[in-house]
Amino acid sequence: MKRLLLLVATAAMAGAVHAAAPNIHVGAMFEYVEPGRSTLLKRVRNSGDATAFVRVQITEVRYGSDGRPAEVEIDTAQAAGGGTSLVSSPSRLIVPANGQQATRLLYQGDREQERYYRVRFVPVLPQSLDEFALSDAESADYRDGLSAGVNVLTGYGVFVIVHPDQAHYDLRTEAADDHFLLRNAGNTTVVLDDMRECTGSGRIEQCSEPRKVHLLPQRTHLLARRAGYQHRFEVVEGDVRRAIQLSL
Repeated sequence: MKRLLLLVATAAMAGAVHAAAPNIHVGAMFEYVEPGRSTLLKRVRNSGDATAFVRVQITEVRYGSDGRPAEVEIDTAQAAGGGTSLVSSPSRLIVPANGQQATRLLYQGDREQERYYRVRFVPVLPQSLDEFALSDAESADYRDGLSAGVNVLTGYGVFVIVHPDQAHYDLRTEAADDHFLLRNAGNTTVVLDDMRECTGSGRIEQCSEPRKVHLLPQRTHLLARRAGYQHRFEVVEGDVRRAIQLSL
């Protein structure tokens, strides 16, 4: 009897925990605004079983002389007046359960140098009469329908690279005794894709897990140089891909 009561209580608790909740996905974590283009479409999918109310927040990422990034709030008044900025339209999304919505990211301003932005898609618990235009009753119903204790909803940050109009790619490779140095001497980001360090050959070849590196202008990246090992990767320069192999 005690065991039966325990099973019933456990099932009831599991049912309470398994209440409705949104679960959003935004696809690729890096996006690129190519030369000659000013917009890109970003889709937000909700695989959860509750509607997702999502705010789109944008900050500009600027790199100091020490190479460290800092996020700067965008002056919304300047952006609305046609200043240099990345803006989203719409900036608020209501994504139904098992559905999707899209926002258009628009860059406006000069394209003399490359610029970087962090675009965050943040699920929120809507307040009444806020930007989602919900009534008190609708807001209360939504909160009551969510999983108990769900106060922090998972959001995602996407890094957006706005290439200059006159993009110039210039990746240089230098070899030293113990390392290879990759230098981006151009004015726009180069992507080092599917980077692997491999040893051996044929069926006994072993390679590291692939990784992707975004090499910003005037930045360098080091790869160890040692006997019996080789580095393989693809250099992505806009629409062009080329395979690179480095070894001792």
